[in-house]
Amino acid sequence: MTQHKRMDPGVLSMVLDTIAKLERERLSLNTKLEMDRSGEFPMELIRFMLGPEIALHLIFIPEEYGGLGAGATEIALVSERMAKMDLGVATSFLAICLGMDPIRVGATPRQKEKYLRKIAEEGLIVAYAVTEPEAGSNVQSIKTRAERVLGDEGNIKGYLLNGQKQFITNAGVADLYTILADTPDGPSFFIVEAGAEGLSPGKHEDKHGIRASDTCPLTLEDLYVPSENLVGEIEGLGLKQANEVFGYTRLMVATFGLGGGMASLERSVKYSKERVQFGKTLAEKQGYTHKLLVPHAVRLEAARAYIEEVAQRLDTVEEDLQVEGSIIKYFATEAGDAMANDGIQAFGGYGYMREYEVEKIKRDVKILPLYEGTSEIQQNIISVFRMRSAVRTKGGFYQEMADEMERLPGECGGSLVSWALRAVSDTVMNLRKHKLTRHQFIMFLLADMMTWAEIGASFCRKAASYEGGQNRSPEFMKAASRIFAGEVIEKVYINGIKIAYGCDEVIKEMAGIMEALETGHAMKGMLKDMDIVSSELVK
Repeated sequence: MTQHKRMDPGVLSMVLDTIAKLERERLSLNTKLEMDRSGEFPMELIRFMLGPEIALHLIFIPEEYGGLGAGATEIALVSERMAKMDLGVATSFLAICLGMDPIRVGATPRQKEKYLRKIAEEGLIVAYAVTEPEAGSNVQSIKTRAERVLGDEGNIKGYLLNGQKQFITNAGVADLYTILADTPDGPSFFIVEAGAEGLSPGKHEDKHGIRASDTCPLTLEDLYVPSENLVGEIEGLGLKQANEVFGYTRLMVATFGLGGGMASLERSVKYSKERVQFGKTLAEKQGYTHKLLVPHAVRLEAARAYIEEVAQRLDTVEEDLQVEGSIIKYFATEAGDAMANDGIQAFGGYGYMREYEVEKIKRDVKILPLYEGTSEIQQNIISVFRMRSAVRTKGGFYQEMADEMERLPGECGGSLVSWALRAVSDTVMNLRKHKLTRHQFIMFLLADMMTWAEIGASFCRKAASYEGGQNRSPEFMKAASRIFAGEVIEKVYINGIKIAYGCDEVIKEMAGIMEALETGHAMKGMLKDMDIVSSELVK
C-alpha cells in the first residue's frame, strides 16, 4: 500500500501528546492491573478514544474520507507509543485499523465513501475476520464459504456465508466486520454490519495476556450479504488484498514488539537506578547492565532502524513489501519478547509479582510472535522468497547490499555486515546446489541468517547518517550498531556451521565460507561498546 502524503509534524506531536495524556488520566497502573485481572473489554475507554474529544482512529483514515491521512511512518510511531502504554488496549484499538485495511486497499470508491466516512464520523469498532480453527494464518486454506444468491434474471444479488472464524480481535464488540470467505471465483472480503442475522460472536476467550482486548470466535450461519458489500465488487481478490495488507499490518505488529520491549526495558532501567545491592545500585553492575539491558537495547534499536526504513519505503513508492514485513515482524516481536522475559529477571523476585507490571508485560508480549502469522510462518516466507530473489539475481541481491555496506564509514560496523551478507549469498547458492532447500529446518536457519543480516544492514545505514534527535546520541547509535554487527556475524557463522556440518555429509564449500568469517575480529572492542551503551542507558 502506497502512502504519498506525510502527516503534519505538529498534528503527529499532538496525537502522541494525547496518548500520553490518556495514559496519565485514564490508565494508571492500578487500572491496567484491574483490567488484566478481570479480563473484560474496556468499552468505555475505547469509546472515549474513538469519541469526538480525541478521535484517535482518524489517523488511520485518508483525509478525503474525514481522517488525518497518516502514513506508515506516523502510524508506526503511534503504534509503538500505544504498545508502551498497554498492549491489550493497543491491540483492541489498532485492530480497528486492521479491520479497515481491506476496505482501504480494495474497496470501490462508493464503498470507501460509505464505510470509511462512517467509521471516521461515528467512531465504529471494526473487526478483521480471517483466521479459522484449522487454517490458522494460512489464508489460502480457509473453509468459510460464500455461495452466490441469484436474482430472478440470473444476476448475483448477494451471498450466503457459512463457516467458523477463530481468535478474532473485537469480534464480540465490533460495529463492523470485514470477513474473508471463499466464493466460486476465489477468496473475497465482505463488509458486514453488527447484528446481521446469521452472524454470531462466541464466548470471550480467557487469555494468557492482552486480557483487556476482546477475542472470540465468530460463527456464520447462512449470513446473507448483499453483492454491493463484496469488497471491490469482484470475486477472488481477497488474497491479493490480504497480501497488500500484510506488508503494512506486520510492520504495525513489529512496532508492538518494539513498544512492548521498550516498556519492559525502561522499567528495568529505572529499577536498576533505585535498587541497591552490596552498597551499589544495579546500574553499576555489569552483570546486570551488560546481560539484562544492553543486548536488548541494541536489538530493539536495530528493530527500530528497520521499522523506520520499511515505513519510509511504504510512504514513498513501494507497495509489495511482504517479505520486509515478515522480516521485521519476526525480528521485532522476538526481540520484544526476549526483553520482556529478561525484564522479569531484572526485577528479581519482585518481577514475578503482578504489582510490578513487568510480569504482565511479558504475558502481553507473548502474543506478538503468534498473531498476524507465527514466527515460523515468517521464517518460511523469508527463506523461500528471499532465496528466489537471490537465485534470480545469481547472488546479486545480497552482494549488492554487501557492496553498499563496504562504502559506509568504518565506525558503523558496515564491513562486518558486508562479510555476513556475502556469506548469506554464498549459502543460498550452496543450499540450492546440494538440494537442501527441501529441509524446512535448514530453511529456518537460513531465514535467521537473512533476517539478522538485513536488519544489520539497515542499522548500519541509520548509524552512518544519524545525528541525534531520538533520545540517543550518535555515539550510542554507532556503538550499538557495531555490537549488533558482531551479533550478525555470530548468527551467520553459527547457523552456517550447523548447515555445513549438520547434514548427512560435510558441505566443504559451506564450511570454508563460514571459517573464512573473521568471527574474532567481529568481537573487537565489544566490551568498550557495551560500556558506551550501558552508560547512556542508565545515566
